[in-house]
Amino acid sequence: MSAYRAPLEQMRFVLHEVLAVTDAYAAMPGYAGVDRALVDQILDEAADFAAGVLAPTRVAGDQGCRLEDGRVALPPGFADAYRVFVDGGWPALACAAEHGGQGLPMVLANALLEMLNAANPSWAMFPGIAHGAYELLRAHADAELQSRYLPKIASGAWTTSMCLTEAQAGSDLGLVRTRAEPLADGRYAISGAKLFISGGDHDAAENIVHLVLARLPDAPPGSKGLSLFLVPRQLPEGDGLAAGSNGIAVVGLEHKMGMRGSATCALNFERAQGWLVGEPNRGLACMFVMMNAARLGVAVQSVGAGELACQLAQAYAETRLQGRGAGDAPAVPLIEHADVRRMLMTQRAWTQGGRLLTSWLSLQLDIEAAHADAGERERAGERLALLTPVAKAFLSDNAHDVAHLAIQVHGGHGYVCEYGVEQIARDVRVFSIYEGTNGIQALDLVVRKLLGDRGLRLQRLLDEIDAALPPSAHGDALRARLPPLRDALLALPPVDAAEVAVHLLRALGLLVVGWLLLRAAAADRGGMHGAGEVAAFYFRHLFAEFDYRLAVVRGAAPRAAGIAA
Repeated sequence: MSAYRAPLEQMRFVLHEVLAVTDAYAAMPGYAGVDRALVDQILDEAADFAAGVLAPTRVAGDQGCRLEDGRVALPPGFADAYRVFVDGGWPALACAAEHGGQGLPMVLANALLEMLNAANPSWAMFPGIAHGAYELLRAHADAELQSRYLPKIASGAWTTSMCLTEAQAGSDLGLVRTRAEPLADGRYAISGAKLFISGGDHDAAENIVHLVLARLPDAPPGSKGLSLFLVPRQLPEGDGLAAGSNGIAVVGLEHKMGMRGSATCALNFERAQGWLVGEPNRGLACMFVMMNAARLGVAVQSVGAGELACQLAQAYAETRLQGRGAGDAPAVPLIEHADVRRMLMTQRAWTQGGRLLTSWLSLQLDIEAAHADAGERERAGERLALLTPVAKAFLSDNAHDVAHLAIQVHGGHGYVCEYGVEQIARDVRVFSIYEGTNGIQALDLVVRKLLGDRGLRLQRLLDEIDAALPPSAHGDALRARLPPLRDALLALPPVDAAEVAVHLLRALGLLVVGWLLLRAAAADRGGMHGAGEVAAFYFRHLFAEFDYRLAVVRGAAPRAAGIAA
């Protein structure tokens, strides 16, 4: 099993040649000093940490966490790696200077996150959740909470968790029962049980800041009655922490198919002291800041895990001798076989296309936050609203294929533990469940985003793609599919949207990734990065799925008309 190596050449190509991020930052006050040298330095140092410190912990992490005397113990090496991560200042990378952060762009933070997820996705959950919590509190917490908690989260001294669902609720958060009782001094007593809490307890950081959805006594029923509370595992006291657990108990540690090194806990809150974040009964709206960050984070996770699967499959195919040519010719490496090359190219197309999409969306986060022009900020926000569910669902589904192709390339050796690829397949399976299942992402896209404005935002995106398509036969083929996608949406009866929402999401994902791959091919003028080869393969072998998905969507309208008749 070969070690992970960060694909620095590909990452630099995407950021500098395809997206020209440093040119974009020239129009963003606060990021104008982010030049190519700084970007490359951050990438190099992140790669050193990911490969040298974190990657060696991945296999040990598959042993899982342990529950000992009511506390979670992480797998060997996890806590030590986290301390190195904190000492290096990595949690503060994209946090504001006023909270002790470095104030760098999300493009760099998500490039780091990709490397962490390739090296060890279970471990990467701990810092991965934290930035969304930081942004949520920065947007909605009062000044006192911000001053007390944001520097600790930015430094990595305290980690965070999202305490959303409960046993009876699942994805239907309107069924949450956890209660919040007002106390005399502005605090609240939180009581209830939460489950599937990533990073709910561990021994890597001195404190955990739980963000908990709960109901006030007079709350209306359903999701409109949820409020958001900050509930620390240990209460701050002066310059330190009070002893005890603040009424929070770990009552179970989930035994999982994969991601075993990520501490996924069931927690019980028994009059735990907490503070309201945002307005009463507006908790879900506040939480969407963190949930949307997590959804893009899952997309980045998917690219990282896919990259490792690609590297392991490529290395095996280049060294494993299997099969012969004519007569008594010697055995040849697997990579000499056409079907193996097809599998490797499929992995490359999904992973490199995914990296282009997550990097482009990360740039939109920076534009939305920091561009000098209000119109540019608004357009970036619109792109993010439309494509965040696409990135989460499309890329996490593709990660399954990439992982399973890695097993297939390895043959029987892929099915045993020693070669490492079966662990990737188990780990990535949960990505399509995290942060709202992919079916929920598709409903969000189609019902709320596309049908909500009768396709206006989609049309603006398609116009942007049309204008930016480089001239080529593949570009012409993609351009020809832009009007049918919008027409199929407009012809879709709202009553049938749920049935075909996944197909519309896949179609849009295929189209956007195809566009970005063509941009990369156009930017790779000397062919040094293989972008033209990947784009050509994508349009020969993978893009045909677009026509199938669109045909299913088109079929919904005649079927509905027939039923009505």
